Amino acid sequence: MTAELVVEGCVPQTPALAPNGHLLCYVLAPISRIGDHLDTALWLADINGDGVWSRVTADTATESKPRWSADSRTLYFLSDRAERDSPQLHRLTPADGVVIALTRWRAGIIDHLPLADPNLIALLANDEPTEQDMRRARDRDDAVVVGESEPRARLRLLDLRTGQVTTPSVFDGRHVVELRQRPDGGPLAVLTQASADKDYGPRSGQLHLFDPATGTAEDLGPVEVDAQSLAWWPAEDGWHLGYVALTPPVLHAGTAVFDLAMGSRVRRNRTADLPMCPLELCQTDAAPLVVFANGLNTTLARLDPDGPTPLSQHPGHLDALTTTPAGTTIAALTGTRHQPTNVHVGPPTGPLRKITDTRPELDGITFGTQRPLAYRAADGLDLDGLLVLPAGKSASDGPFPLVTIVHGGPDDRYADRLQLFSFHSARPQWLATAGYAVFLPNPRGGQGHGHEFAASVAGRVGREEWTDILTGIDLLIAEGIADPDRLGIAGGSHGGFMAAWAIGQTNRFRAALVDAGITDWGMLAATGEHGRLDGALSGSIGWEGIGPHPHDAVSPVSFASRVRTPVLILHGAEDTNVPLGQAVYFHRALRHFGAEHEFVIYPREGHSIRERNHQLDILHRTRAWFDRWLQP
Repeated sequence: MTAELVVEGCVPQTPALAPNGHLLCYVLAPISRIGDHLDTALWLADINGDGVWSRVTADTATESKPRWSADSRTLYFLSDRAERDSPQLHRLTPADGVVIALTRWRAGIIDHLPLADPNLIALLANDEPTEQDMRRARDRDDAVVVGESEPRARLRLLDLRTGQVTTPSVFDGRHVVELRQRPDGGPLAVLTQASADKDYGPRSGQLHLFDPATGTAEDLGPVEVDAQSLAWWPAEDGWHLGYVALTPPVLHAGTAVFDLAMGSRVRRNRTADLPMCPLELCQTDAAPLVVFANGLNTTLARLDPDGPTPLSQHPGHLDALTTTPAGTTIAALTGTRHQPTNVHVGPPTGPLRKITDTRPELDGITFGTQRPLAYRAADGLDLDGLLVLPAGKSASDGPFPLVTIVHGGPDDRYADRLQLFSFHSARPQWLATAGYAVFLPNPRGGQGHGHEFAASVAGRVGREEWTDILTGIDLLIAEGIADPDRLGIAGGSHGGFMAAWAIGQTNRFRAALVDAGITDWGMLAATGEHGRLDGALSGSIGWEGIGPHPHDAVSPVSFASRVRTPVLILHGAEDTNVPLGQAVYFHRALRHFGAEHEFVIYPREGHSIRERNHQLDILHRTRAWFDRWLQP
């Protein structure tokens, strides 16, 4: 296992299954980026024919979002081959392999949806810059008036007969985020937000109907926070429209499927009290399919009138689900504990067969043995997680130096899949191949165990979720797997918060890694992308009186004077989710108190580290840091 092997591979994304069930296209994307752009490609095969994959785009370009026409004869996709960072809609005819650009929209195309009318494509795109806009940009007279100058995606229609793009005067200038046409070719369900602002937008969602034939729209009212994944289905009482959103009333909560009956306009939660969390809906001509995070694995179900009917269980994740209109064949991204993610196809009841092999270079690598963990928290709550043993070792060879890596979110989860690569720093198998045991806990607050489990950290970050993690570590020590004198902790994003929190609460850890971590919740709510949602996690926002505020009591920087653990801090310079100031604040506090630490900033990087050389640096630096403090 080398660092180059980790970062230089490619991964499949967004499979698109044609309505006829024969043709399948997917995007192949490199894990790391060299230069300013990420170059991707489309691959296509007849999965019921010869099954031979062919690359159908050979340009140096970012190509994405493949979607099929209703007759399966045409594939539409986005590509910036003509002008980088300005994606346009293109059409590929598999019969002859010809690709034609269909738009030249100066602001670029954000998304597209082929409609039942074969002459129409629905587009999402920002307004094109005017001559005045371009003149002001040239003159650097480009002051941004917040709330007025923000770009908003608008619904537009492309007429394939004329090549003309029109913009219906609907939705009062709101930002359009998602479209879904009724399976019978009827109206479009349209999800909008008041703004593209990630703090305000998800809290301002509304549903609408749009008739592409008449250009008229109808408002259906507000929706729950962070609504997404629209799907239609027919029922005895007429058409229903569903979506996935956070369960009210808290801003940090488990997700639910909401069902709006179009006849009565009655809306209800269809997944209340389930011990798992819906992730996405997939529309068919009948009842939609629902993907559930279910503990360490994934359940695929059908949304029947009496509730979700489980169809199949899948190890780890089941992502980017696509299906034929009849719902008899599906394709999705999944893998195993020791095999990377690939495209799989089959019936929704399973089993699925692997039809791609996008990382053959990993064949023959000896990975660390991965096993599920099940244990109980101090208050009796059932918890799970994963243990990755050092490569070539068994539990009886312990105790080992143990690195605990906390996931982000906190509404993420560890699933029982290959733990080799993530965009945050501490890759489990990378450490396991260097002799470390790795603990991957799923404390309360994450997906996979229902609404109450996920919502239990709202206003209480660092409390019970922290003791959940400690309980798991103590279990591994008691079993002789973890060496109590060689414990490390790491994490990215919310996991970075937990690592920073841990070393202010205890001196048990000999080394820590904080990657894009939250160290001051008040500052995050004020400057991060998700403002109010972060305030809901920490319990308060700085404008709520003169204080002291609840968020101060759960901010790691408040405990910097206690830190005795050497800590490696990593952060992207252009991170807008958890801004760089979070790391700078922690660094200055640790420097003030004389705490051992190293602070590394990666230029041009956001919340996830993308550039190849930066990814290599993180891998080498991570291992060297834990080797320095945890190895004999």
